[in-house]
Amino acid sequence: MKYRILYLFLLLVLVSACSTTKLIPEGEELYTGIKKIEIEKPKEMKLDPELESTLSSPLDYPPNNALLGSSSIRIPFPIGLWAYNYLYTEKKKGFRHWLYKMLAKPPVLISNVKPELRTKVVENMLDDYGHFKSDATYEILKDKKNPKKAKILYKINITEPYVLDSVAVVPNTTSADSIISATPLSPQLQSGQNFNVANLEAEQTKMTNKLKDMGYYYFRPDFLTYLADTVAVPQKVQLRLLRKDDIGNNLLEPYSINKVDLFIHSRDTTDAQTLQYRGMNIHYNKKLKVKPWILHKAILLRSGSVFNQDQQNMTMQNLYRLNAFNSVNIQFNPDTLTAPNDLGMRIDATLDAPFEVEAEFDVVYKSNSQVGPGLTAGITWKNIFKGGESLSLKFKGSYEWQTGPKTDANQNKNLINSYELQLSAGLNVPRLLVPSFMVPKYFRYPNKTSIEISEDFLNRAGYFRMITFGTSITYDFQTSKKWFHSLTLFRLNYNYMLNKSESFQETLNQNSAIAQSFQNQFIPMLSYTLTYDTPYGNNPSNKFVWQNTFSSAGNVLNGVMTLFGNKQTHKKIFNNEFSQFVKNTTEFILYKGLPGKTVLASRFMVGLGHAYCNSEVMPYNEQFYIGGANSIRAFTIRSLGPGSYRPAADTRNAYLDQVGNFKLEMNVEYRFPLIGDLHGAVFLDAGNIWLLKNDPKRPGGQLKGSTFFKDLALGTGVGLRYDLQFLVIRGDLGIALHTPYPNPKKSGYYNISKFKDGLAFHLAVGYPF
Repeated sequence: MKYRILYLFLLLVLVSACSTTKLIPEGEELYTGIKKIEIEKPKEMKLDPELESTLSSPLDYPPNNALLGSSSIRIPFPIGLWAYNYLYTEKKKGFRHWLYKMLAKPPVLISNVKPELRTKVVENMLDDYGHFKSDATYEILKDKKNPKKAKILYKINITEPYVLDSVAVVPNTTSADSIISATPLSPQLQSGQNFNVANLEAEQTKMTNKLKDMGYYYFRPDFLTYLADTVAVPQKVQLRLLRKDDIGNNLLEPYSINKVDLFIHSRDTTDAQTLQYRGMNIHYNKKLKVKPWILHKAILLRSGSVFNQDQQNMTMQNLYRLNAFNSVNIQFNPDTLTAPNDLGMRIDATLDAPFEVEAEFDVVYKSNSQVGPGLTAGITWKNIFKGGESLSLKFKGSYEWQTGPKTDANQNKNLINSYELQLSAGLNVPRLLVPSFMVPKYFRYPNKTSIEISEDFLNRAGYFRMITFGTSITYDFQTSKKWFHSLTLFRLNYNYMLNKSESFQETLNQNSAIAQSFQNQFIPMLSYTLTYDTPYGNNPSNKFVWQNTFSSAGNVLNGVMTLFGNKQTHKKIFNNEFSQFVKNTTEFILYKGLPGKTVLASRFMVGLGHAYCNSEVMPYNEQFYIGGANSIRAFTIRSLGPGSYRPAADTRNAYLDQVGNFKLEMNVEYRFPLIGDLHGAVFLDAGNIWLLKNDPKRPGGQLKGSTFFKDLALGTGVGLRYDLQFLVIRGDLGIALHTPYPNPKKSGYYNISKFKDGLAFHLAVGYPF
């Protein structure tokens, strides 16, 4: 084996000086990438953002040994070409044949790239966007040292786009034609808009969908066509939308549903049964696994109703949302003999497996130098009550140990280990469990009710042991394509401290505010999250998101107890005080698509919490903190604030102090493509947390207008993102520019002692926002 490795090493050294064009056929050139794409256009003309972002796509073609799929950058060692040129053997066995099969890559030739065809695709694309008479050309640039190698230079000359002069709908004779004529044209087809084939096709689809929702089952987009005149008015297009004449009358009539058959398929094919329920026939084997009224509510197309494509799609979605079927298919069959304008609807639904098991193992490394494995295991019983409900049981366990230096309190090896055990049970119901008069008859969008109970045992080495019991009921629903709602009508958590270490107790004794946030207490809460998510403009990357979460704890309970005569300042239930506070967090995120497939992403977030009446401080895990991979990336998590406060360097439990009840954070990030799936980013982050009341134990922590801007931490940095479509791996290097706390060694706004002291690297999954 060692000789084979030596042979491979020597072979690589030898072939590094060998030719990569040895086997290139006569009259061919080895394609070594795109030299450049030159685009010429009038200075004042702005390209459509979508066209600009995709214009070069037809020209992209990676050469041999391309770096991450790039069309212009190659790695310096063309191992695949070397192997192709020098390792070929007629033998079908042996090490050399194996090495050839493993490494050899055939050369990418200019003729393989087909540049002439690619330029034609670009010209057609420009025509589709109204840039008529534009042209795309190419030039083969042979390598001066080796004429068997060549790059391609592309040149694209873009003319001014044609705009719409007028758009008219030509009337015809059928009822379908009347509907088309009465339907207003989209804004994109108004006079003065740029000619765009995609807009024309979208209008055909819009008209077709409207007709299908009114019973015209057989109508298709290609029944409509356009007549365009580009000669009558210079640089303008006169359009006429009309229906083709050669369409049969039976295809232009509305249809109704005369029969609904639902076939529920399962592994057991014996004892076939049929149940007639409110105008539909349900066919199944042995036992019906889903309640008939649930099925009837999910199926919106009924016997006697006019065909409606939108209701067909919603029926499909409703059946899938029941979480009882793994496949659903809907077919329509015309009744050509007795009722020519009637359709029979057949639904085939296959039952899903009743159980689903999941297991996940991971290893975590935290900013507090804790590392260790974690295990999550769960089982889900689907359709447990025959109404699409699912019952889930989950267990989560994690174990961590300290990797950094031990402190005096942690010299005992038995104390440096931390672990967490969590057990939860959840019931998900694919509808809102509220009185029927409170909800609309049909929901176009997903909605569900989630009920959960949980127990969490937490051991933090050298700090405390705590157990938390919780239960909640949450309603999730969507009222439009843009508005999302999540209402947690009831959540009750009970935190019980089992024991505390001496050093941790000493910290609590020194800071009564921190001590109160860790006391045994009930936390009765309700919360409501409203999300508005919408695209804007023509660029597909443009999006605006607003999310607001309001939480209230203890207010209803305090009001009820006061109503029944309890006038105590600190009320208790089961001999434990309950927490009372309000908290609101609002977040604005804006994505702006820019030329060259780049995106400018920005976020503004503000949060405010206030404890009162029955509580002096909010629970620790409800208070705000800042810093880390998804926040101000120049600083580690919980290393800033509140305000200009900074704990002493030798304070063991310093991070406990670095929380507040007011938070402000601002982020701007410029994202751009690098090579293939590798993207880069440059970012700027600012923000901090504050206290609304003065705390003598944390000087400088109170929010004040006079010190507000000085208290804002500021950081910049660069990052890399590798986008795998289903997963984004992100690495960000944060660079601190200003700390809110003063630095005696460095005055001025830039108060970082040394450049390296202001660096923080974060490895994370997903985008920060």
